[in-house]
Amino acid sequence: MTTGSVEQTQLTMLEPQQTSTRMLDWVSTLDHKRIGIMYILTAVFYLAVGGFEALLMRIQLAFPNNTFLSPEMFNQLFTMHGTTMVFLVGMPVLTGFANYFVPLMIGARDVAFPRLNSFGFWMFFFGAALLHFSFLTGSAPNAGWFSYVPLSSKAYSSLQGVDYWIIGLLIMGIGSVSGAINIFATIINLRAPGMSLQRVPLFVWMMLMQTILIILALPALNSALAMLLIDRWLGSAFFDPTRGGSAVLWQHYFWIFGHPEVYILILPGFGMISEVIPVFSRKPIYGYTFVAASSVAIVLLGYGVWAHHMFAVGLGMYADIFFAVGSLLIAIPTGIKVFNWTATLWGGEIQFNTSLHFAVAFLLQFVIGGLTGIMFAAVPIDWQLTDTYFVVAHFHYVLIGGLVFSLFAAAYYWFPKMTGRMLNERMGILQFWLWVLGFNMTFMVQHFLGLMGMPRRVYTYADNPGWALLNGIATLGAVFMAVGTLVFLWNIYSSLRSGKIAGDNPWDAFTLEWATTSPPPPENFTEVPEIKSRRPVWDTNHPEHADWKSDKTPEDKGRRGNLAKIAAWSFIASEAVFFLLLLVAYVVFNTKLMAPVGEASSPETLSDVTSSVLDVKRTGIFSLFLIASSITFWIAERFLKAGKKSAFVFSLGLTILLGIIFLAGQVWEYTGLLTSDISINTDLFSATFFTVTGFHGIHVTAGVIALFVMLLMGLKGNLSSEKTHVFGAVGVYWHFVDVVWIAVFGIIYLGLLQ
Repeated sequence: MTTGSVEQTQLTMLEPQQTSTRMLDWVSTLDHKRIGIMYILTAVFYLAVGGFEALLMRIQLAFPNNTFLSPEMFNQLFTMHGTTMVFLVGMPVLTGFANYFVPLMIGARDVAFPRLNSFGFWMFFFGAALLHFSFLTGSAPNAGWFSYVPLSSKAYSSLQGVDYWIIGLLIMGIGSVSGAINIFATIINLRAPGMSLQRVPLFVWMMLMQTILIILALPALNSALAMLLIDRWLGSAFFDPTRGGSAVLWQHYFWIFGHPEVYILILPGFGMISEVIPVFSRKPIYGYTFVAASSVAIVLLGYGVWAHHMFAVGLGMYADIFFAVGSLLIAIPTGIKVFNWTATLWGGEIQFNTSLHFAVAFLLQFVIGGLTGIMFAAVPIDWQLTDTYFVVAHFHYVLIGGLVFSLFAAAYYWFPKMTGRMLNERMGILQFWLWVLGFNMTFMVQHFLGLMGMPRRVYTYADNPGWALLNGIATLGAVFMAVGTLVFLWNIYSSLRSGKIAGDNPWDAFTLEWATTSPPPPENFTEVPEIKSRRPVWDTNHPEHADWKSDKTPEDKGRRGNLAKIAAWSFIASEAVFFLLLLVAYVVFNTKLMAPVGEASSPETLSDVTSSVLDVKRTGIFSLFLIASSITFWIAERFLKAGKKSAFVFSLGLTILLGIIFLAGQVWEYTGLLTSDISINTDLFSATFFTVTGFHGIHVTAGVIALFVMLLMGLKGNLSSEKTHVFGAVGVYWHFVDVVWIAVFGIIYLGLLQ
């Protein structure tokens, strides 16, 4: 996790020398701005792909009993449309804007880990390419972007489409977590002197909240994907109710990720709107502290309301009440933001350009999406409207009416900074009205279709009264949005060629990205302005009305953590969630399957045959070797700080040996189980046992490799006492692996939670 860390003064040395091949310059770049642009361009490409998929579906649904698409092709299209828009458009385009602007807005020269930044992009790029390669195999994913089991199980989806979906999302998930760790460390550590966390622009603050959500929510999806892949490839039964598994468990794990995912997508949109509205109202945002604090509340509440997507599952009255109340509560911090944005506009010197048009449309449309979301918090309404087109309308009012409109507002706002040229306002207004009309034509009528009972995810429908008219309007609206998108793309193309020269700060904006040239140079800044308030550029340009003279904000105390350890702890937080959910699955299955006292149990209902094979004493001895390795690592770290190379090398070598001995013990145990005809597909105990211990073994192996690299660096003299923070970051990971094993041993071998 630390290999990409560099000092900010060394960043110009990292960028490869300019070559004769411009494409190679881009592919090999470590510049955060170029990587941000590549994220955005890739997302725009998949926006066209996902939009084309949506148009095909709308053509199919334009008329009743239509045969334009086959049922199988329709299933593939709505699966890939949802997956593309969420994972290949929404998340990467926000990561692109964060890559480009977060370092600029906090006065940094680059992100914290430039190499890790490049790695994250290419993981996303190849994961997305693999996912869409499935079309060329003739079997694209067809189980929905949520891939509910048993529909996504081997019995119902025997072709490779779901496998491509799983592997593609896992690869992109690695890239997403890498990017989140990078942005998190950048914001925490690389703020310019004077910029306290209470002075960062709200876009930066929202990105900080988003990275926390990604780090803690995405592992829930990864654990579910891992179990589903094991079910499909190795024949286990995590999600097979006929063998004791649970289809509902998939829904829990998916929505533990899926509900925070909504805020992963919309929080950066909130940040964009919070930059656009104040600039074009010519006043500071009303209630900065409330906007920032309410986003923290959203992060905390967002983890506790996932099951409002599952009211129709039958969780029970008390669970329904709990999640309904949580869903209603989360509307409060969102409503606070809407109030603050409206209050900022009120009484301002409004500059009604294209960017502000999209921002105001965002306000109106997002409120509609929020109100329908509150409706779904009422369980009886949810029961009536679940899996109808009302849900489709609500979801799109949040993510298109909210996120996409905020992205358009940000694009018109920041395009001059990225390119040095202005977008054409007349074309911008034309695009705005095409999108407003098209969006509301498409999705407003779907509320009525849902109320009339039209189910979602159906490839055709009968000629019921009113359905054909409303679907026809929706299809026409989709065409309007497609035309509006073409206008936007033409605006970009023509503006890049001959657009009006923007200048460094055409909007007389407030934040640090406007203190440098347009576009910024590779090093970002020649000099960072003095930061004494939340609007440093305003203070520089208007010293007579400087904010710091009238509005005191908490000063920066200069505290910055260690980059390597911040990254390591962020990674460990993510991995802790992953292991926690695997262990939860173990406890759920192996507690539920226990027979009542006094009743006979059979291997089909109680895995006593498998569990009796485990040698607890032998594993306990090997566990002591692993625990001892944490002690020897701590000793090695002390020797490194003291500059005692020989003692350091010996202690670290002993740490590696103890880790290898533990792995040998695990191999011994696996060999005994396999020779006893006990494998991962024997029963639920074996499935959960092999999955939990197997992933832990993979982590131990990765740790041993990292320690071996540290040993080689120590032998070559490249790991001096001044670089103990790098070694300490590896130590954080190694101690985490040991702590996880203590939990695994207690739960699986000692049965503490059974």
